[in-house]
Amino acid sequence: MNLKINETGRINGVNPYQRNVENRDTSVDKKKQRDQLSISSEARIMLEEHNQVQDPKRMERIAELKKAVSTGTYHVEASKLAEKMAPYFKSFVDPGDSK
Repeated sequence: MNLKINETGRINGVNPYQRNVENRDTSVDKKKQRDQLSISSEARIMLEEHNQVQDPKRMERIAELKKAVSTGTYHVEASKLAEKMAPYFKSFVDPGDSK
């Protein structure tokens, strides 16, 4: 039986080592690139305003709330919570639905 192999040059097309070397070369170029961040002037102004000294009454209230939460003495009034949440849940109910 004679076995004839044609186009022996095609073996180079399926060289996994060469493919790995090529992939490694492109990854080196990606490492050279750096991420960039740009912040608009409007965003910078907003950030500066936010970082400025805030209302002392507000800061005092925040400190009180933090202390109450950390000591476990913070109490949520269920009726006030329900009043604030009711409009949100009513938005899901069909106005014609009378359940």
